[in-house]
Amino acid sequence: MFSWVNKEQGGRNKDGEMYQTVTEGLQQLYSKKLFPLEETYLFHDFHSPALEAADFQSKPMVLLVGQYSTGKTTFIRYLLEQDFPGMRIGPEPTTDGFIAVMYGENEGIVPGNALVVDPKKPFRKLNAFGNSFLNRFICSQMPNQVLQGISIIDTPGILSGEKQRISRGYDFSEVLRWFGERVDRIILLFDAHKLDISDEFSEAIKAFRGQDDKIRVVLNKADQVDSQQLMRVYGALMWSLGKVINTPEVVRVYLGSFWAKPLQNTENRRLFEAEAQDLFKDIQGLPRNAALRKLNDLIKRARLAKVHAYIISYLKKEMPSLFGKEKKKEELIMRLPEIYTILQREHHISPGDFPNVVKMQEQLQHYDFSKFPSLKMKLIESVDKMLANKISGLMTMIRDEESMAPPAMVSGGAFEGSQDGPFGQGYGEGISAGSDCEDWIVSRDKHKYDEIFYSMNPINGKISGVNAKKEMMSSSLPNTVLGKIWKLADCDKDGMLDDEEFALAQHLIKVKLEGYELPTELPHHLVPPAHRKNEVADILYNHDED
Repeated sequence: MFSWVNKEQGGRNKDGEMYQTVTEGLQQLYSKKLFPLEETYLFHDFHSPALEAADFQSKPMVLLVGQYSTGKTTFIRYLLEQDFPGMRIGPEPTTDGFIAVMYGENEGIVPGNALVVDPKKPFRKLNAFGNSFLNRFICSQMPNQVLQGISIIDTPGILSGEKQRISRGYDFSEVLRWFGERVDRIILLFDAHKLDISDEFSEAIKAFRGQDDKIRVVLNKADQVDSQQLMRVYGALMWSLGKVINTPEVVRVYLGSFWAKPLQNTENRRLFEAEAQDLFKDIQGLPRNAALRKLNDLIKRARLAKVHAYIISYLKKEMPSLFGKEKKKEELIMRLPEIYTILQREHHISPGDFPNVVKMQEQLQHYDFSKFPSLKMKLIESVDKMLANKISGLMTMIRDEESMAPPAMVSGGAFEGSQDGPFGQGYGEGISAGSDCEDWIVSRDKHKYDEIFYSMNPINGKISGVNAKKEMMSSSLPNTVLGKIWKLADCDKDGMLDDEEFALAQHLIKVKLEGYELPTELPHHLVPPAHRKNEVADILYNHDED
């Protein structure tokens, strides 16, 4: 099964403790430390199938989930900026299956049954969901630059009512749970006009229990309502999510209209652009954080495997040797919440590490407890040592790999048009205003700033820091911000401001009051003309010196 474990690779000592890459290290730790524990205590039957090489080596994946007509497929089309094979868009439920949109040199579709036997794809374990699912699962391959960095999973539109859930022919929530454990980002899409969370959608969100750090929410089609309505819609969405996602932290919600058509309501254009950029940055950073995410998932899996081993071995220990096994089994299943509490105290385990008690009770009905293995402390200690010692080594390797060769960010498609040029976020606004102008942008309001400057009776054309402080504090900005503005404006670092430096300080105050961030260094276009170096003269002077 683990053919990749036996391959000879360099950079390793005789104990096999050194790894050339983080991916190799994760594979080795899983196969040698964690897999034996999982296999012994039937972890794969109860919780999650065994991991394979493709699970460690695959590109970051983004899972899109939402009710029908919330714009999931359109969102993918918006990111890629081109149609993909198998794409269907409409107001009715069009996507009736799962579509894995991945990079491929040749454009085409790979059906589900062929996909789950491909060792290079991380989908082999989906075979367990049967033909009803595999007939509704395809891989859409195409040569797109965005897909060189990430893969995207499109899901069927979720409907309301019991009928739709039964007619799927497979356990929809379990499939989502399988994907949720393996993807890097889960995006829940909502329509500004469809905020109700149906029973099936609620079950789908609950399937992501334990993956809260991966979840992001997109409120799509937000341009179809005005500002007042948008505020109400946002509040209603947060209220609805609060009943389903049981975490004290607020889920990050991105507002916008994610398709390449004119905005119907432009009064929130700047907000939508800022939100889109935040979402793009989040997605673009996935390759950089992929190794860390896989390491984090391995740790979560190891903690669950340990707890599962304690549960199984405890049930085995409580079983009678000869008579009354069925009665005792029923009693133990009923007492499972109490057993959880006992194990928490005995092994100092957090309640959050235990699996869902109701689901565990249902699964245990099908097993003979007397055939369960007893507790083997050697396996537990091996996993404990891995968590205590080996993981920290991989953390160091991740930082080293990033410093030597930072992973490329997701590029192409919608990510390309949003970065550079006049249509990039913030271009010509705030601190970058005037960057493409020949004149000094501060000079446009300098006559107003000069009136204030000369009213403070400058000496030798400059005002002291004490006088400047009085005027600058009238802005009501915190001292930390004003101190930063002073450092940026005092170009010659003499502790005083001339008329141009004072005008620059006032301009920076204006920029901050308008809600923009200040730079760490003053951009060239904001440097006062009298303080700019004459580069041509410097070159001629240095040439004469030589």
